[in-house]
Amino acid sequence: MRRRQFLTLLGAAAIASVWTALPLRAQQRPTGPLVGIFAGNGLPEERLPFRQATHDLGYVEGQNISYAYRPASGSPDSFARLARELAGLKPAVIVTASVPAVRAAKDATSTIPIVAAILNDAVENGVVPSLAHPGGNVTGLSYQSAELTAKRLQLLHETLPEVRRIAVFWEPTTPQYYRDAMDAAGRALGVELQLLEIAGPEAFDGAFQAAIAAGAGAMKIGGTLGRLVDSNFMALAARYRLPTMYHDSSLVLAGGLMSYGPNFTDMWRRSVMFVDKILKGAKPGDIPVEQPVKFELAVNLRAAKTLGLTMPQSIVVRADEVIE
Repeated sequence: MRRRQFLTLLGAAAIASVWTALPLRAQQRPTGPLVGIFAGNGLPEERLPFRQATHDLGYVEGQNISYAYRPASGSPDSFARLARELAGLKPAVIVTASVPAVRAAKDATSTIPIVAAILNDAVENGVVPSLAHPGGNVTGLSYQSAELTAKRLQLLHETLPEVRRIAVFWEPTTPQYYRDAMDAAGRALGVELQLLEIAGPEAFDGAFQAAIAAGAGAMKIGGTLGRLVDSNFMALAARYRLPTMYHDSSLVLAGGLMSYGPNFTDMWRRSVMFVDKILKGAKPGDIPVEQPVKFELAVNLRAAKTLGLTMPQSIVVRADEVIE
């Protein structure tokens, strides 16, 4: 087992036990400003860098900071209730991720500062009017997903040039601009895209069956669906032997074939700087939204071998992370 993989698993185990108890402790004995965390996609190690970064800045839980956690995973239908619960605790700031979660937090409060650790297309999705001058109570980090989707399709096509049909899983709420970017990317590559809308985790198995029945030779996560990807989703991809392009390198470490995107760990870590500024008196509307400047390609040669694939050397040599 690679050292990074071991540390990831170890960190995940530790963070899972720590964060499970957070809501109770934060509500029983809040010490220092209360930070609400409204995020989660089933992979708890995503929040380990956030907690470590707060500690590095001198924040110690139980001494000068407290946390309250609500999971922003599963169906957006539950987001409104959970966001209201968290806002009702009157935290000094709410940290969240994904467009549906940020929208729910915005609907729950117009006064509590909101920091988006991970957000796609902040302006296009109407979260902020401008990256440089967000105004309102939301700031954080945002990446341009429409541009990324073309690159992900290109890398998937380069890995599997013989595949003529690629299934794309996404949520019904995926905006039109993203769909248009996806269609244009597919036409440019000369591949047919099979668009499959996913209302929730319960639709995963049926979507995989539909993709296989239609002759899809590969699959890509689209839109905001990435927040729903968990170990069950990855198990289905393995069972149906469908090579998949993911959005997050942690999923490649967990057994997925490949991914391309910003370093979400770094984005979680960077979000602490926004929280720190707000706790020291800055207004979120005055803090420009940042964009990641580095995007990483990760490939899992072990997963490729299991699928009976040979990863092209042109992909391997460009990868930032290679799992052997």
